[in-house]
Amino acid sequence: MTRLPHLSTALALVLATPAFATEPAEVLDHYADMAVAKYEDSLITAQRLQAAVDALVSTPSAEALTAARAAWLAARVPYQQSEVYRFGNAIVDDWEGKVNAWPLDEGLIDYVDASYGGPTDENAFASLNVIASPTFTLSGAEVDATEITPALLEETLHEADGVEANVATGYHAIEFLLWGQDLNGHGAGPGDRPWTDYAPGDDCTNGNCDRRGAFLKAATDLLVSDLEWMVAQWADDGAARAELTADAEAGIAAILTGMGSLSYGETAGERMRLGVMLNDPEEEHSCFADNTHNDHFYNGIGIQNVYLGEYVRVDGTLVSGPALSDLVVAADPALDAEMQGKLAMAVMQLGRIKTAAEAGFAYDQMLEQGNAAGEALIMGGVNGLVDQTRSIERVIAVLNAEGIEIEGSDSLDNPSAVFE
Repeated sequence: MTRLPHLSTALALVLATPAFATEPAEVLDHYADMAVAKYEDSLITAQRLQAAVDALVSTPSAEALTAARAAWLAARVPYQQSEVYRFGNAIVDDWEGKVNAWPLDEGLIDYVDASYGGPTDENAFASLNVIASPTFTLSGAEVDATEITPALLEETLHEADGVEANVATGYHAIEFLLWGQDLNGHGAGPGDRPWTDYAPGDDCTNGNCDRRGAFLKAATDLLVSDLEWMVAQWADDGAARAELTADAEAGIAAILTGMGSLSYGETAGERMRLGVMLNDPEEEHSCFADNTHNDHFYNGIGIQNVYLGEYVRVDGTLVSGPALSDLVVAADPALDAEMQGKLAMAVMQLGRIKTAAEAGFAYDQMLEQGNAAGEALIMGGVNGLVDQTRSIERVIAVLNAEGIEIEGSDSLDNPSAVFE
């Protein structure tokens, strides 16, 4: 973990000088406005996913499954750009595990291939398969799961027995139910769940199609309600906005913490470098849909648009306003140019991964041991993110925004610990 000194009152003095045409309060207000836009877009696209899921469950077909998958992919674009609001904003960080938790032991939810294995010492529910289990015992108590509801998922199944890998809610649980397991290893192709897994009567494959549909609907409905809640937190009278804007120094520190931690420990480290070290195709953020290249790319875009104060909404509207860049350029124009250049370079490097994946060289193929081209692409993204983090640290220093802790990762800070 990169540690920086305790928060100084110097930030208030620096930001209060007449040279700053943009006030910190303006930056914080616009940052909150962008949060509203991002979470509203995440909600809009989740509602479209909800409609597609309803159509799939009510009238299953290959076309309906394809449409639901397309809606899920579209829903990831705005959400991944919102992840930069984590780490610095406790309300977001505490909530995020409900909507974007990974990796998951998918055997908790549904049938899995025999190669998946059974319960482990770490997770007794790794292969529970609640879709096939109307009742089960949890922590010594019998659970009635005859009706699969959002409450069952959220209050009982999610992180059951205190195990984080027991993910029953959010984007990745829905992803698994739409694609199924990716059994291709480092080979081409995502998961290939048949549409008949949702078919009625004798057309149903793999059993319990009605319960599978109920789980998919419950998870999607819960995602929508969770996003509705987060939109409200950033509204004019919302708790997240109030917490952010209560103190200018702390608010600016929250922006920088989110940028640095998502850039360094989370994306460069846990989501990218670790996978290269382990050569594990399961070390993908969206491993069922083979959408990891987009996850990383839009994380990079999200970091960049917070610094610049610009976000393109899903309807094409540009949201633009006072931003951290305005504060930095007034204090040190050369550093602002450096920061903008590093952000653009990181996005370009992540864009190369996206371009290659969309041309047929999937992220899990890039992770294969001995695949020099794949490792070069991923490490280009890692290095770009690490490099921009160093510039973020210089921004922290020039604004005297002290007391910030940027999340670290053993894969970057102590690689030998990964294999211990």
